[in-house]
Amino acid sequence: MTLTEQIISILIAAVVTMATRFIPFLIFDQSKELSPYLEELGKFLPAAIMGVLVIYCYRNISFAEPSKALLEIVAGLVTLFIHLWKRNMPLSILVGTGFYMVMLNLF
Repeated sequence: MTLTEQIISILIAAVVTMATRFIPFLIFDQSKELSPYLEELGKFLPAAIMGVLVIYCYRNISFAEPSKALLEIVAGLVTLFIHLWKRNMPLSILVGTGFYMVMLNLF
């Protein structure tokens, strides 16, 4: 793939990504109230998505290597603790990932 093709691909991906972000604001009139169904989705969907991501992250834990499995579980618990303590998602992700990477390289 040439440099021009790479740049075009990146631009197309950026436009499509931004379109998916902006289309809901164009579809739903800001002056109208949302339907009760969408209100409920707004309450429960973020937690459901996080739950799916946690399951996805832990799906391949191999207890054949107990030290690595324990490290992954502890890193998740560190992330959870930081998030419950500070209520700051970027901080909890950064600290949890950093903890995991440091421990992975030490052990």
